[in-house]
Amino acid sequence: MKKMILMLALALPIIASAQKIGHVNSQEIMALMPETKQMGEKLDSVQGVYETQLANMQEEFNKKVAEFQQQQQTMSASILEYKQQELAQMEQRLQMFYQTIQKDLQAKQVEYLQPIRDKLLATINKVATAQACTYVMDQANMLYIAPDALDLTSAVKAELGIK
Repeated sequence: MKKMILMLALALPIIASAQKIGHVNSQEIMALMPETKQMGEKLDSVQGVYETQLANMQEEFNKKVAEFQQQQQTMSASILEYKQQELAQMEQRLQMFYQTIQKDLQAKQVEYLQPIRDKLLATINKVATAQACTYVMDQANMLYIAPDALDLTSAVKAELGIK
């Protein structure tokens, strides 16, 4: 039994060295992909529409506040209270709309980013298979990369047709 454990302990480094481990800089690659630029343009377009809507709502709110401030001296107490509640509700709607915009933009970013990630992952898998890698790690999550480590970043970029 001891001999078997000793043989296994001696063979483990040999087995481990036979495995090829590669690494990629996925953030760099993703930033260079044309799909990422297109995603940014789509998000900017959607955000522009939302900002226009929000600006219109803000402008309407500002007008109501200005009207209220001009007329509050002549209002009865009950009308004054009603107008204050109306303005508070309007301000709440503005805040809720802003929060909804933020959530929607985040959801759209995730939606637009997923096909880009899928394409990148498929390309990494293709390159890793061609290079006979057992594992591929992302450089962003690595603490140390040996000088002789297999960097697949340029091969993945070439496969995607980017520089």
